Amino acid sequence: MDSRKIQMPREVHIGPDLIFETGNICNDLRLEKQALIVTGNNTYDIAGKKAIESLEDSDFDVDYIKVKEADIDSVKKVEETSSDFSFILGIGGGKVIDVAKMASTNRGIHFISLPTTASHDGIVSPLASIKNSKGSSSMKAQSPLGVIADTNIITNSSFRLLAAGCADVVSNFTAIKDWKLAKRLKNVYYSESAASLSEMSSKLITKYSGSIKEGLEESTRLVVKTLFSSGMAISIAGSSRPASGSEHKFSHALDQISDKPALHGEQCGVGTIMMMHLHGGDWKFIRDKLKNIGAPTNAEELGIDSEIIIESLLNAHKIRPERYTILGDNGLSKEAAKNLAIKTEVIS
Repeated sequence: MDSRKIQMPREVHIGPDLIFETGNICNDLRLEKQALIVTGNNTYDIAGKKAIESLEDSDFDVDYIKVKEADIDSVKKVEETSSDFSFILGIGGGKVIDVAKMASTNRGIHFISLPTTASHDGIVSPLASIKNSKGSSSMKAQSPLGVIADTNIITNSSFRLLAAGCADVVSNFTAIKDWKLAKRLKNVYYSESAASLSEMSSKLITKYSGSIKEGLEESTRLVVKTLFSSGMAISIAGSSRPASGSEHKFSHALDQISDKPALHGEQCGVGTIMMMHLHGGDWKFIRDKLKNIGAPTNAEELGIDSEIIIESLLNAHKIRPERYTILGDNGLSKEAAKNLAIKTEVIS
């Protein structure tokens, strides 16, 4: 019988003021006493200092390193710095978390995720987006041993980031449709449990889309929980399939073509509107829910030219060509791409 390891965090803490409990939580996880903090310039001031103080109060030896980009050089720098440490704690946004996650994986030591924003499901998933000479690459990594999500810190971050996290979860709708299509046409592995968990996350966000407001800790807690569920679906599936389909291909194509791409979740949300139309689904439902949240629904709100949208649609199928989606093997014609963007009101 074939078997596959599914990695899950041992503990997940979601709530206000948890930053002050960092030391106690790491003690409860029975981690050894040498901790390396990976953070950024802003997030060091926002959360890093408080986490260091909490760890030191619990008798941990702590040092920190700041990173700016989620690239190979940053990962190598953290690996080298972490040689005398027993675990890595990533404190920051997606870039910081991905670098800490990848470095800890390469070093074979534990990783704790302490997100300061909730802009995508990378806070808990066993994947890291790392830049290389060919662009960004989604790399397999370990899941965090623990997650510490201080909802007060996340609530005080830019609401745009939280809205982008919502849009990233909403994109699971089309990711699952693509996965089912690939199962039917290409006989790829499909997990009912992973798909159900992923869709549940999307349904929760859309159900409460009108209640997700700036400055509300309750809104933050809901979004973080759905991002956690989405990340767990990825762990169960053993791939990003439950949360990444044609809409993500469109977003990655935008990243390659646009001089100033929008946030990942924002682009995936707009991609979901168009890909839902290709699937014959209710794209207006997706658009309206994104509007409720305050996420972009068209090119103008993304700050991206219409021609770039069309070009990205034309090139989207070339992203991860082994991953079959509604875009097929040959992609869209230019006329079809333009009509799709106009029909869904992404461009005018």
